[in-house]
Amino acid sequence: MSGPRDARPPRGRWTAPAIVELKRRGELIAVATAYDFPTARLADEAGVEVLLVGDSLGTVVLGYESTLPVTMADMLHHVKAVVRARPAALVVADMPFMSYQASVEEAVRNAGRLVQEGGADAIKLEGGERVAPAVRRIVEIGIPVMGHLGLTPQSVLAFGGYKVQGKGEGEAERLIGEARWLEQCGCFSMVLEGIPAALGEAVARAVGIPTIGIGAGAGCDGQVLVSHDLLGLTQGRVPKFVRRYADLSGTMRDAFARYVADVKARRFPADEESY
Repeated sequence: MSGPRDARPPRGRWTAPAIVELKRRGELIAVATAYDFPTARLADEAGVEVLLVGDSLGTVVLGYESTLPVTMADMLHHVKAVVRARPAALVVADMPFMSYQASVEEAVRNAGRLVQEGGADAIKLEGGERVAPAVRRIVEIGIPVMGHLGLTPQSVLAFGGYKVQGKGEGEAERLIGEARWLEQCGCFSMVLEGIPAALGEAVARAVGIPTIGIGAGAGCDGQVLVSHDLLGLTQGRVPKFVRRYADLSGTMRDAFARYVADVKARRFPADEESY
């Protein structure tokens, strides 16, 4: 296959070290979310290097108002579906709310479940210094960890909403320090969400591991979008940084409407279309 797959590692699957190497070579990294088998297969065929099974499935798939109600059972169910697509992309699974905050031991146990039961290649968790002990221990047992700084959705109640983070000089310095801390603890990459573009670029320069931006400007080492947003499946307001590459909502709505009309008018099924 031509295109992005020409750059994949010789053994055919992306690994955490191979993703780090992309930054060292100055190559940008494409990340997309996936929550099911067909989306994972199609995104992988298109050439994304990382498939993120995000806890964003809570809002875009399960109908919750935030990511907070998402459970380990939810995550395992969707991670397994993505892994069944046998993608070449690295599959990263989100650690849901309260799966790692209570103790290091619980964090390790749940990270292990996402890899052992779910089949994930790596896990992602939110926070900086406060989650450093958990990150360090998870890395020690051999599980690659992706960090997440800035607007961390699991802290939406503390933030008072989905607000841009790192605006002030002090906040920016703190975030850069936490990024360095995550790198020192062994993270192979980190998501930067909802921060000023200048800060996103500064963090990318400050650390040697890839930074994956979502609403963090073009200076990051890669970008991630929620698949439902980029496909035009999200209903209602979407963040202003989102670029819609399709209008599948309109396409699907039209298809359903034509199906309903054909059933009502006895145009479907045709006489010759029986099983």
